[in-house]
Amino acid sequence: MSLWFPRLAAERSLRANPVDAPFALTLFDRNSERIHDLCPHAESFGLQRGMSLVHARSFCPGLLTRPANPEADQQFLRLLARWATRYCPWVGLDGRDGLYLDITGSAHLLGGEEPLLEDMRARLARAGLSARLGLAGTPGTAWALSHFAEGIAGPGENLARITPLPLAALRLPDQTCTSLERLGIVTVCDLYNLPRATVARRYEPDVLRRLDQALGSLPEQISPLKDTPSFAVRLTLPDPIGLLDDVMAGARRLIEHLCAELDAAQKGACMLRLTFRRVDQESQAVELKLARPMRDAERILALFERGAASVDAGYGIDMMRLEATRTEDLGMRQLSPASGWERNGWEKGGVEKDGIDDLITQLGNRVGLENILRFQPVDSHIPERSFRLVPAAYSNPVSSWPHQRPRPIRLFPPEPIDISGSAGFEPPSRFRWRGRSLTTVEAEGPERITPAWWENDDNWGTGLRDYWRVGTGQGQRLWLFHTPQNPRWFVQGEFG
Repeated sequence: MSLWFPRLAAERSLRANPVDAPFALTLFDRNSERIHDLCPHAESFGLQRGMSLVHARSFCPGLLTRPANPEADQQFLRLLARWATRYCPWVGLDGRDGLYLDITGSAHLLGGEEPLLEDMRARLARAGLSARLGLAGTPGTAWALSHFAEGIAGPGENLARITPLPLAALRLPDQTCTSLERLGIVTVCDLYNLPRATVARRYEPDVLRRLDQALGSLPEQISPLKDTPSFAVRLTLPDPIGLLDDVMAGARRLIEHLCAELDAAQKGACMLRLTFRRVDQESQAVELKLARPMRDAERILALFERGAASVDAGYGIDMMRLEATRTEDLGMRQLSPASGWERNGWEKGGVEKDGIDDLITQLGNRVGLENILRFQPVDSHIPERSFRLVPAAYSNPVSSWPHQRPRPIRLFPPEPIDISGSAGFEPPSRFRWRGRSLTTVEAEGPERITPAWWENDDNWGTGLRDYWRVGTGQGQRLWLFHTPQNPRWFVQGEFG
């Protein structure tokens, strides 16, 4: 069976947020916003997929749009594939908007092929999904029926059902179909009646291969969708609990079992959800986002303590469930202690790194992991562009920076300084900055930095700069630069 969802993206979005108006999803493509998918109401105005949004609004000024989300569409299609296993155990994906089902030996469970199709069509309609179904002895013919002539092809009827259909029913590329149509070969029947040797000489092998697959002369296997591993454990309590110590004891048992499953699969948890069900059937959940993939039970338990303390137990908790909602691959690691580790300080370094990750996790669950930032170097000789801020949870620290010369700890926009008289090309002996009179005690430089000529940067409009590291008698160590083209002095940073 071939199951095709012609409006999968639009109907998924409308299921979440229904609207009573012409509706379309847009996607940025070829330097403009274009229609990605749309509802039947929008199609009645003459709109089509691939049409630019500006052009579409000229046909339908009241068009409502939302950005398309192809990743969410694929997740939804996978959910539909899981739902389809109620009809058969063998379900595979067909591109980005379809499914293949091998219902061999399972159609009689619903009274036959016709009742099975009617049941599936009715359930999808109640869910707000329009679907086209094709059933045949081969995947190729089933696909052709679902896309061009919905129905069932009985045993020995494959050829009779697909010969009136256009060449696109054979899943051939558009370029190949266009080339054949220019020669007057429009339908599958026209192609079937041609001498095979002629077709084989003039066209790619896929033309005859797709035809043979549709007719059953060549086998075609359906690749079943692999089940996504689920990491979840549950603890049902004979008597309700409410004290924090009891809750943490139950959480410890769950975390230890979950970490054992993660370790066996060489996975690490990135996001965890601990759900508490009370005796009044109300549930509360505590979510934990981790800065790094983790499967260390003791560390995870300590991170859950704050969230568990905020749970209202009510008349008691009778069930606890822990689930790793997001995981990543995490390879095996050496756990046996070795004297060499302690001598080289590796074990201590690992503990310190884990402590930093735990701190980022604790702070991130309060203010958001994306709000805890760290500096990372960027390949640029311009001081202002030689670093960037990235979320600490999703990046690794850099132990050494590529710059050979020291850079100030604090960097700020250039601030002019006041000089009495002419200072020349060397730092002034006395100058005034931020309302303070400073005296130069030592100076090291210059370091000449030229602007990036290929970038239009107004901050470097004065041209090249000569940087100096200046120590003052008042205890400040500043980063000064001089602009030779327009002789002036500025402060741009301060050393520790």
